[in-house]
Amino acid sequence: MLVEINFDGLIGPSHNYAGLSLGNIASAKNAGGVSSPRAAALQGLDKMRANLRLGLTQGLFLPHDRPNLGWLTALGTTMDTAEPQLRANALSASAMWAANAATVSPAPDTLDGRCHLTVANLMTMPHRSHEWPGTLKQLKLALAHPSFAIHAPVPAPFGDEGAANHMRLCADHDAAGIEVFVYGVAGGPFPARQHKEASRAVARLNHVREALFVAQSEAAIAAGAFHNDVVAVANEHVLFCHEQAFADKDEFYAALRAALPQVEIIEVPAARISLADAIQSYLFNAQLVTLPEGGMALILPSEAQENGRVWTWLNELIAGNGSIRRLIPVDVRQSMANGGGPACLRLRVVCDPAHIDPRFLLNEAKIDVISRNVARDWPAEITPDALNNPHLWADISRARAALLTDLQLEDLI
Repeated sequence: MLVEINFDGLIGPSHNYAGLSLGNIASAKNAGGVSSPRAAALQGLDKMRANLRLGLTQGLFLPHDRPNLGWLTALGTTMDTAEPQLRANALSASAMWAANAATVSPAPDTLDGRCHLTVANLMTMPHRSHEWPGTLKQLKLALAHPSFAIHAPVPAPFGDEGAANHMRLCADHDAAGIEVFVYGVAGGPFPARQHKEASRAVARLNHVREALFVAQSEAAIAAGAFHNDVVAVANEHVLFCHEQAFADKDEFYAALRAALPQVEIIEVPAARISLADAIQSYLFNAQLVTLPEGGMALILPSEAQENGRVWTWLNELIAGNGSIRRLIPVDVRQSMANGGGPACLRLRVVCDPAHIDPRFLLNEAKIDVISRNVARDWPAEITPDALNNPHLWADISRARAALLTDLQLEDLI
């Protein structure tokens, strides 16, 4: 039986606020602040535990090796000799945002009946461009079963940022669906991170049977929606989006209705919730999930609950007769301060759980083990100056290695 598994990225011990992400308003706003890696990871684990208690299947991706010494070597330098900006890039914990790990096309959608994943190249931002080898290694280990096909990234110069710019709509998770690839052009001073050519290449690599390609609106990018998942999210037959999410929305909606007549498009009007409010609250960077008892829930950042306009509109939504029936706020403030909400932290994979390496699937006992490691070994805080401290670099490396050993994942050390 195919089910949706949310693989959350565990926030790593190098989590810091170096402000490396151009176009990400939260990242820029909090640049130079003091981060709390331990609290960040525990917040993420609490979200995973809560998802388990909802009856959802929960997976885990582990932090990448940081600092990335191999990347620095390829640049002809080391942590001792690199400029501070390069050190910060080598220490980035941004692989925690698993929505950017890959684009996933489940078996019912593909021509060969396998679940395909194409690893994202993330080439637009230096701190993310060196993630893909670690992601590829982890995916090949977790999804080694022959029912999966895992592809290396699309080559430069075509930027691909993974599932954050991809949506799947279908009657239910194990039915054939329509896959939507959202690409950018430009928006104000900010670059488009998802290139149309990359989206088309991913659809080909993933053997997608039926795909739609739609441009993200320039207004959304200019407002700080650096990925589609900041202004839209889909689950089964529901598309939940902002009125200004897409460049040619009428044409897109018509094509979507033609492909999936039962689609339910829930559009939030700009007159009620501005792009600024949507991006500040990360309203759309929610996990839209199907509950085991039926109906859907939005797992939202607590910032959405704190925004009066957003919360009022959401409560009106669930009071109606639509598919979304529950609102579940979660505290992921440490991730939010760097520009990533609940949806950024997870990669959705529809598959048979029996085909997953069990070391990457969670239960409460395993979350307890991880939480103990985090409480013991993750730094309580990282100041900007600490990024230049060799003792911190060593502590980060040791913390990750100890966790991987306890999880019997020494293959990743």
